[in-house]
Amino acid sequence: MIVRVTRTIVESLDAPSPEDAAAVEGAAATVDAIIADIQAAMCRIRAAGSRRLLEQGVSLAHMHVLWLLEDQGPLPMSRIAEALDISLSNATGLVDRMEERGLVERARVPQDRRVVIVRPTDRGRSVMDELELLRQSHMERILRHLDPVQLAGVRRALDDVRAAYVAEGIGGGT
Repeated sequence: MIVRVTRTIVESLDAPSPEDAAAVEGAAATVDAIIADIQAAMCRIRAAGSRRLLEQGVSLAHMHVLWLLEDQGPLPMSRIAEALDISLSNATGLVDRMEERGLVERARVPQDRRVVIVRPTDRGRSVMDELELLRQSHMERILRHLDPVQLAGVRRALDDVRAAYVAEGIGGGT
């Protein structure tokens, strides 16, 4: 009898109340909606930037490599192929085209001449800077539609999100 009572108490502690279950479902739906909205907004901003870059002969594959290099620094060809999940020969062809457009340069590692390191050129960094300015411009125009109270709310929410991703070990505090 005591075992059953104990089990019932434990089960009732583990089982959420109907109100708690509804709150969890509501929170999950809110998270899903936020993710969808952020993805849609970022997709629109990326699409606007992509059109502009394509006019300059810079493809999304080129941008992916430049973002990779920006994030991780100069990389060997093998690491680029691995990060893009493509063969080394395909990565070589991609980097060849980027080099022809002046976006990246290759250098051999003095200690091991077999290893080829890829790094962005001044033009590659300039393309990245231009894309970032375009994104900032879009975000500024969007945020200008909000009043000061709404902006303060966005700021608080972003501070909370930043604290959460730092707690998850995803990134630094900046």
